[in-house]
Amino acid sequence: MTTLVHLVRHGVHDQLQGRLCGRTPGISMGEAGRAEAEAVARRLAGTGVEAVHTSPLERTRETAEPIARACGAPLTVEAALMEIDFGDWNGRSFEELADQPLWRDWNENRDRVRAPGGETMLEVEARLARWLAGVARSGLRAVVGVSHADVIKAAVALTLGLSMRFHDRFEIGPGSITTLAAGPGGLKLLTLNEVPHG
Repeated sequence: MTTLVHLVRHGVHDQLQGRLCGRTPGISMGEAGRAEAEAVARRLAGTGVEAVHTSPLERTRETAEPIARACGAPLTVEAALMEIDFGDWNGRSFEELADQPLWRDWNENRDRVRAPGGETMLEVEARLARWLAGVARSGLRAVVGVSHADVIKAAVALTLGLSMRFHDRFEIGPGSITTLAAGPGGLKLLTLNEVPHG
């Protein structure tokens, strides 16, 4: 049996452009982000979603809650969907990071560079691979995973066999849905960065 996996990026929040929020606690969505979450909920309602999993952070849980309600599905916090551990960079402004050689190297070579005190993209892919394997064995028709842009990009790269150094060649926008099929034959990418409207 194949399970559809709808990977949803959390809705927009006010600090999205200014700093690397990473795992900083207490960052919630504003009105625009809540509207994006409701649009995703309407899009996925009635599509057979049987479980909603979410990263532990506030902005992902706030996105997941209306989806779970609309789908009538249980909501579970899932550590595998957590934002990348950016270590010492967590919470720093992009202006502050821009002059650091390691930051530039990270953005050009994400397949091999580790954030200082954080994790590598290969480690992110490994935790996603374990979660996706569990979903594939679950027997469920459809599952939602609410997560973060780079984590969803890692899932897409894993599915397509791409190096994460090509992370900037596709977009995962706030409030978007990327859908995979997970089954005995492995993973397949069905849709990328679908942004529901209204």
